[in-house]
Amino acid sequence: MKKIEAIIRLSRFEAIRDALAEIDVNFFTLTEVKGFGLQRGEQLTYRGSVYDADYIARLQLDILAPTEKLDAIISAITSAGRTGKVGDGKITVFDVDRVVRIRTGEEDESAI
Repeated sequence: MKKIEAIIRLSRFEAIRDALAEIDVNFFTLTEVKGFGLQRGEQLTYRGSVYDADYIARLQLDILAPTEKLDAIISAITSAGRTGKVGDGKITVFDVDRVVRIRTGEEDESAI
């Protein structure tokens, strides 16, 4: 079993969510995150004035999945999330030793 963490652009979330739904990945955790990367912040416009932000606002998707679905999930996220510009994000994959569903006590793949 794997845990996939994907840092994505806010503007690409709906396309990525739809791409994941097409491959039957309908459950994930979504977190608003801020970071600092190659973009060196973004320019924000508020009431006609431009401000430089030292951070970059992004979303982080956390997905637990069976190892067999790993390549399909990565492909869905990269194809739907790619703009070709710096700041498209990163995907990190971790091994998961154990998952337990609190409500039922189910473990591992039956718990996701």
